[in-house]
Amino acid sequence: MEETYLLNVEGVKKKILHGGQGELPKLQDGSKFTFHFQTLKDDFERTVIDDSREAGMPMEIIVGKMFKLEIWETLLSSMRIGEVAEFWCDIIHTGMYALVSRGMRRIAEGRDPLEGQKHRCGMGNMFDYHSTGYDDLDELQRTPQPLIFIMELFRVEDPSAYKRDTWAMSKEEKLAAVPVLHSEGNRLVLRREFAQAAAKYQEAVICLRNLQAKEKPWEDGWLKLESLVTPLVLNYCQCQLELGEYYEVLEHTTELLQKHNDNAKAYFKRAKAHAAVWNEREAREDFQRVAHLDPSMAAAVKKEMKQLGERMRKKHVEDRKRYQGLFQSSQGL
Repeated sequence: MEETYLLNVEGVKKKILHGGQGELPKLQDGSKFTFHFQTLKDDFERTVIDDSREAGMPMEIIVGKMFKLEIWETLLSSMRIGEVAEFWCDIIHTGMYALVSRGMRRIAEGRDPLEGQKHRCGMGNMFDYHSTGYDDLDELQRTPQPLIFIMELFRVEDPSAYKRDTWAMSKEEKLAAVPVLHSEGNRLVLRREFAQAAAKYQEAVICLRNLQAKEKPWEDGWLKLESLVTPLVLNYCQCQLELGEYYEVLEHTTELLQKHNDNAKAYFKRAKAHAAVWNEREAREDFQRVAHLDPSMAAAVKKEMKQLGERMRKKHVEDRKRYQGLFQSSQGL
């Protein structure tokens, strides 16, 4: 039986369409809602604007992570597991819906949700917002109006019950995750599972880069995080060398050396990548820098230089034979 009542929130009405089970979930910062939703206009036809079932995937919201449409967290907090409810929300709660919907639609289409946004300020941004790329959402932008949300809540998970994406972690959680990811990566390397190890190192780097973005470059906090980033990037590059992803190694070692031009290990890995793609001059230059910066690596450099010379001589012989064959074939025509 339908039940209509007001939540203790201005401009919101709730109607239960199907009762849920148990008590209201106990929420904490980081709890995750998983639900389906329908968004309708408050008109005679109850025009459907969005339907997550048609998009083919349920929606997820994490408590306390400043989802742009804040009222949704409030609505879901009033629901039990399995409940289906209809919420009428006044204009004060729906002003951001067009932008939120644009992002969700682009994700469902496999596109970047930030595609087309321009980093401008003031009046320029106001005009950017007038076009979402969807006619119905543009209309909502021009004529703000109450909306109806029909929601079905599937589950609520505690922060410890699911693997959170990096963006959803607190500063403390990111810092705690880094040594764990580093250790997991090392374990996978020992098992020669280099692709999986690279993914662990990369995830740890992302955690640290997110934290660095909130620090002033080259000051103490930033430098402490950078000291954790460097060995992870080097480990990642070693995995990419093992996987034959040489241009990936060139990109990341070069970026690292732009900040730390005295890092012998970065030069060594870049030299090996150059050698693998036949950049002989660049490889020799980097190997020489390694020997200069870290004399303890001289033996390793000597071995690599010898191997490089042998590979290049072999390549020159093969190239000469190939060109001779082509020349002879052209002469016979």
